[in-house]
Amino acid sequence: MGHEIRAEMVANVMSVVAHEGQAVAEGDTIVVLESMKMEIPVLAEGGGRLARVAVTAGDVVQEDDLIALVE
Repeated sequence: MGHEIRAEMVANVMSVVAHEGQAVAEGDTIVVLESMKMEIPVLAEGGGRLARVAVTAGDVVQEDDLIALVE
């Protein structure tokens, strides 16, 4: 069972750093969000393989939207 990475706030997706299938470790940056002129890195909460990236650069995420799934 994997763990979901979800948005903690409304924000713009500035960049997607990791790609599907990539191995990630705890603390690796998955995407970078922008909110109120601040850049906010979204980090992997645990290690595994990035099974899904649900956003692309330029998207707007709402609070609790799925960003990625790590298996």
